[in-house]
Amino acid sequence: MPTAEARETALLCVRFALEKKAYDVVLLEVDEFTSLADYFLLCTGRSDTQVQAIAQGIEENLKHLGIRLLALEGYSRGQWVLMDFGDVVVHIFYEPVREFYDLERLWSQAPRVTLPEPYRTQARELRLAGAVR
Repeated sequence: MPTAEARETALLCVRFALEKKAYDVVLLEVDEFTSLADYFLLCTGRSDTQVQAIAQGIEENLKHLGIRLLALEGYSRGQWVLMDFGDVVVHIFYEPVREFYDLERLWSQAPRVTLPEPYRTQARELRLAGAVR
């Protein structure tokens, strides 16, 4: 069972991703399926620049709160950025890359975390805005 600290870190990642207009935000509780992390956050950016901005926003805000990034992969290309915060792993995708790898299908057994307000509403609004494009 994930710790309260891991859940708090995961929700902070959600918050900071939404602040950078990430969409299709999905938080998966993966602790029963892997020893890699307790949570995976999946989100999408509309360009490589936005993917990088989302990653930078998450890293800077968590660093300010004393939460250290353990590993960062893929930032320079901005197609799929993986951020490891220990109990939380963040996957930020450029839209076509997310569709190709389809991690939701790969981790379909993992329960989706219901986001608390106001994150749930923000995520829904950003998802709807992305569908209108």
